[in-house]
Amino acid sequence: MLNYVMVFVSLQKKQVMPHDHTQHHHHNVTINSLSKAFIVGIILNSVFVIVEFVAGFFTNSLALLSDAGHNLSDVATLALSLFAFQMTKKKPTSKYTYGFNKGTIIASLVNSVVLFIAVGSIGWEAIQRFITPEETKGNVISIVAGIGIVINSVSALMFFRDKEKDLNVKGAYLHLALDALVSVGVVIAGLIITYTGFKWIDPLISLLIMGVIIYSTWGLLKESLKLSLDAVPSNVNVEDIRNEIVKIKHINDIQHIHVWAMSTTKNAMTAHLIINESLNEKQIAEIKHKVKHELEHMNIQHATLETESKAVMDDDCGNK
Repeated sequence: MLNYVMVFVSLQKKQVMPHDHTQHHHHNVTINSLSKAFIVGIILNSVFVIVEFVAGFFTNSLALLSDAGHNLSDVATLALSLFAFQMTKKKPTSKYTYGFNKGTIIASLVNSVVLFIAVGSIGWEAIQRFITPEETKGNVISIVAGIGIVINSVSALMFFRDKEKDLNVKGAYLHLALDALVSVGVVIAGLIITYTGFKWIDPLISLLIMGVIIYSTWGLLKESLKLSLDAVPSNVNVEDIRNEIVKIKHINDIQHIHVWAMSTTKNAMTAHLIINESLNEKQIAEIKHKVKHELEHMNIQHATLETESKAVMDDDCGNK
């Protein structure tokens, strides 16, 4: 039987300000409620995977087996999402000073690579079915896939309310909604087979499912690879950061900007602020605080800032 893991759709989510206790409490409540939604989704989809695999095996339907593998990916995706949420709650240690958030990026990359290897088996089997068509029971295929529409729709609705608050949740919602549409395709295939007897419809739908999976995850494969190499996350624009920061009073320039993803949900940045030499320590601290506040609105949740005066910079340049 076909068994593969769908990639975890993980992108970026908005972070609350750490000094706001009320927002932090609300954030924890949201994580706990979403964790329950993930658990329910895992249970529902696990039961359906078993039903669909058994039905696909006895009806000799490659479309059902492919869709079962697709829905098995839902289980892996939801489980990985749940794991990622739990990992973000772990505190940093002396060895892992940034915590364990980076694991969400690694998991996303690994799962995407496994997916592209596994879908090859679907394509190979579909080609064999085109060469040597086999009998399938279209009515059973339609009934089982119809159950899949219900399961995936219910699972997607559990994340509908929070899909605009957290892009990780939005990714899970879109993935489940897409799976519901795939099940619609399998239902149509079953009806066509029932009323026309066209055996080639079964492997054709399998190839279409494979195409949908590849198309929907190709971008995530590239993004997870970029984040693994510490590239600037797609939801951060370095030029926008530069333009906004230099508007702040007493800041003459910002240099040595480095931005990377700490996880699929949190970004970090280091930079040098070139400030007026007349500022005292209290004023410098206030400027740093203001900069960090602005950065939070530009998807930077952790910033390390160094300050240098323009006079010192000019002296350094003159001595070189």
